Amino acid sequence: MELTWQLVHQRDLTARQTYDMLQLRGIVFVDEQQVSAELEIDGRDLEGETHHLFGYAEGALLAYARLLEPDEHGESHIGRVVVAAAARGGTGGHLVAQSVAACEALWPGLPIRLGAQNHLRGFYGRHGFVPEGEIYDDAGIPHIHMVRPPA
Repeated sequence: MELTWQLVHQRDLTARQTYDMLQLRGIVFVDEQQVSAELEIDGRDLEGETHHLFGYAEGALLAYARLLEPDEHGESHIGRVVVAAAARGGTGGHLVAQSVAACEALWPGLPIRLGAQNHLRGFYGRHGFVPEGEIYDDAGIPHIHMVRPPA
């Protein structure tokens, strides 16, 4: 399945994109993974240089990630990585590759950090991310910090 990718700065989000992103994140994180809506809607979607990466096919949002600007440690962040159930089985790899490429274009020469569900550490490892620190609980799901060194 071929996706059309859109990278959008938070200030340029349309109502449709906002609805699509919140709907997909709600289905996967709140319904499927039982994360509370209060934790999912964390106030970071409209901060500073936040960008949103959308993967559409035939008008439906099938893949999404949120990209946060570099923090005080000089690391950009990929988060809210989500793929619709109908598109799983390869789309996630394309989403991560697109997310990495976007971070490298937006904030070149900086490491990229993400909080991976622990069972996905091998998946992110195939994209150059290295585990860092101990496993921690995030919304009842074991996670681990992972960092991708600058390209």
